[in-house]
Amino acid sequence: MTQSFSPPLVKMQSLHKSYGPAVQVLKGLDIEMKPGERVVVIGPSGGGKSTLLRVMMGLEKIDSGSITFGGKPYISATNGKTIIDTDVRRLIGMVFQHYTLFPHLNVLQNLILAPCKVRGETKASATQRAQALLDRFGLGAKAGNYPAQLSGGQKQRVAIARALMLDPKLMLFDEVTSALDPELVAEVEQVILQLAAQNMPMMIVTHDMWFAKNIASRVIFCAGGVVVEDGPPEQVLGSPKEERTKEFIDRVFHIHH
Repeated sequence: MTQSFSPPLVKMQSLHKSYGPAVQVLKGLDIEMKPGERVVVIGPSGGGKSTLLRVMMGLEKIDSGSITFGGKPYISATNGKTIIDTDVRRLIGMVFQHYTLFPHLNVLQNLILAPCKVRGETKASATQRAQALLDRFGLGAKAGNYPAQLSGGQKQRVAIARALMLDPKLMLFDEVTSALDPELVAEVEQVILQLAAQNMPMMIVTHDMWFAKNIASRVIFCAGGVVVEDGPPEQVLGSPKEERTKEFIDRVFHIHH
């Protein structure tokens, strides 16, 4: 069976999402993602990027449209009612801008909580996997530390390790480096590049164009709740076709240089 017949990993069709009558965030968004792709979503603030990830994670309802995952129905909305298949949702991991670690649990406890609770994994087995992940991310010695004792970069790496404990089939990253000091950004990006090397499919929202260029197999520019441009990173970031993309990229590169 050739590759072209495998269903898309994610297929979003005509997603609409508004906050009240005045604020339409997604206006008929269509995105397809193949297995193994690393899709970076860029665009102006308020363009719907973070909302898109929250919808993918089942954290926000949609007004209409549908999402399939691996060819199976995942999220759909009819008459304003959103239906989510929670079994499919468990296949998706998400890391947020602000770590969302439990402050009263140490690093190891943060990692083993969900596998033990959600999956009924034994504490011994979860602990072994958690320690292996922490070692891999250069955090082996921090297992007994509490989040308050970690740097922002370490917290973010712990948050990524925690998401990986549930063996996700897709990782979502929402501005995971934007709250970090510049010198800590590289250590988090390193971890994500490591996952990319293992073909982990991911969807990443970022303002960091250097990172976007290095990690993406595809870049999507969203503005005004729709996809304006979609293509390989060198094309979208290097020679965008659409005027709106061009203006945005000129402005972003101008700010950062």
